[in-house]
Amino acid sequence: MEQALTYSEVNGYRIPDLTLPDEPEVELGRYALMRRKYLKEHRKGLFSRLLMNGGLNPHLTEIEQTAMERLERQSAQMAKSEGVTESLKSSDPLTWIQRMTNIRNRVEETILRELVYS
Repeated sequence: MEQALTYSEVNGYRIPDLTLPDEPEVELGRYALMRRKYLKEHRKGLFSRLLMNGGLNPHLTEIEQTAMERLERQSAQMAKSEGVTESLKSSDPLTWIQRMTNIRNRVEETILRELVYS
């Protein structure tokens, strides 16, 4: 079913009455906000297409969920493979914090490259 366009006259010009589809309000996390900024600044066509068809918020929500799941899963896997254990945490907390921070930073770098800025 094709929807007929309606027009409004403004200063002698006929302007189509266009509206964006309604999207529910969602709270965007860190990775979703970075993705939105990237799309808006560097992938304008994709950003406009997602915005026009109502797919922007679902896309950003999916990016956020995937990024958070990946961050937790890969951090745990790397900590296990590198011997960063609870016993290290209790015996040498500063070393544990240093190594876990290093692991999280490496995982986040991959997430940014593969999910956010691609």
